[in-house]
Amino acid sequence: MSQSKPFHRNFRGFVESANSGYSQWAYIVDRNYAQCPEHYVRAFLLIQSDLLRLFQFVEPSDTNLIAYSYRMHELLMRTCIEIEANFKAILKENIFNPTDRNGDPIPEQRWNIGHYRKVNKTHHLSAYRVHIPIWEGTNSVYQPFKQWATSTDLPWYQAYNKSKHDRRTAFKEANFENLLNSVGGLLVLLSSQFRTEDFTPGSRLRTVSVDSYYSTKAARGNFFT
Repeated sequence: MSQSKPFHRNFRGFVESANSGYSQWAYIVDRNYAQCPEHYVRAFLLIQSDLLRLFQFVEPSDTNLIAYSYRMHELLMRTCIEIEANFKAILKENIFNPTDRNGDPIPEQRWNIGHYRKVNKTHHLSAYRVHIPIWEGTNSVYQPFKQWATSTDLPWYQAYNKSKHDRRTAFKEANFENLLNSVGGLLVLLSSQFRTEDFTPGSRLRTVSVDSYYSTKAARGNFFT
């Protein structure tokens, strides 16, 4: 990325001070900060709604992580397409112009996971943890981009590609665990851009300290933490 300042679609927390409250969210709702942010948030909220409906038929628990179905496959495809859309929006709005070995521009259609991983340096995706509050067992916390701290591998994203290109032989790759990692990954991407702002009329990006049953903070959509 050739651009130095300002950084678009890149949330940064402020050191707590007398004036940090307003300042640490006001820039997120500035019209110049991101192009059509509500477009990306709405897509996530629809995916989350469909995931919660899936929970009516597949209990969120350790024992169901290897379950797979056409509905899971469909939701995995939609989620990963949306993840790619967010990566491209971040890169394009920050003037990303990759070239090949010959110095020729690489068109957006050919951007791949190697290009997307560059976002980890600016958005710290590998540090995010997503908690599923309603869960039976011990696997309720996910770090979708954890591998990017040391390598380019993302098992759930590879599962998406395999099942997309060869569903007959890779259908089992579209399982519950990979789906949860992908939805968590989309939530992480949006949080790294917009914190918890959902861009609905009257919304304000503010945190209120109240007693809660869960020790973690509520994320966008009020399900994941």
